[in-house]
Amino acid sequence: MKSVSIVELKLKQQSPASNGGTSFYLCCMKDNFSKQASGYAKYRPGYPSELFDYILGFVKERNAAWDCGTGNGQSAKMLSDHFEKVFATDISQKQIDNAWQAPNIFYSVADEVHSGLPDESVSLVTVAQAIHWFNFEKFYTEVNRVAKPGAMLAVWTYSRLKISDEIEPIITDYHFNTLGDYWDAERKYVDDKYVDIPFPFKEIETPKFKMELNWSLEDLEGYFNTWSALQKYVAAHSFNPVGDIIQKIAPYWGDATERKIIFPIHLRLGVIK
Repeated sequence: MKSVSIVELKLKQQSPASNGGTSFYLCCMKDNFSKQASGYAKYRPGYPSELFDYILGFVKERNAAWDCGTGNGQSAKMLSDHFEKVFATDISQKQIDNAWQAPNIFYSVADEVHSGLPDESVSLVTVAQAIHWFNFEKFYTEVNRVAKPGAMLAVWTYSRLKISDEIEPIITDYHFNTLGDYWDAERKYVDDKYVDIPFPFKEIETPKFKMELNWSLEDLEGYFNTWSALQKYVAAHSFNPVGDIIQKIAPYWGDATERKIIFPIHLRLGVIK
């Protein structure tokens, strides 16, 4: 699938799967996920409908939304059920190549600063598990430019998964000790649940959300292999430690093929203007 210019899409009103196009200049956001794009699409958890129902309760118009840092389109997929058009951007062509398709989702390779959208054109901007990679000031300038009056900004992250009291220390040790030196500095925003992300908007207090999934050990292993720090560890050591971590977890997994996995979600929501 080729990326498509959002400007072209607005003019032609055609599906990204059937058109060529141009990519925007990329300057700011780090690309830490192209190498594992197919695994990201397969193993990264999807977001609950309750999260979107809550956000959409504050959105007055449903003409267009911008999902920035869309990855493989997890949020764009959910938004496509509620908006006439969803413009979904990411800096990774490989992520977009693995993205979920719908006639009203228009994908484009673009960073957080150059959306290509017209002024005052969207009523919702979403960023799922990505804003910690952004240049905040430049992104917020773009958000203010493309947002309609009364538009909303919703950004969220999910923190480390929870399985059981026995397994949690193994995952914590893997995260902070095995991979500790290989996380980008921006990862601390996620560990701190986005409380330190600058958010210069009229903020709305939000309830707690979570993702609940039933995963096999294979699913867990696949998810661990999508971590950005792991790619740097493997490049440095020519060794993937995920198999060892799975072996440590296996005795505590029990007889069940699948176990409940919980990811706490941390949402920040505000009125843009």
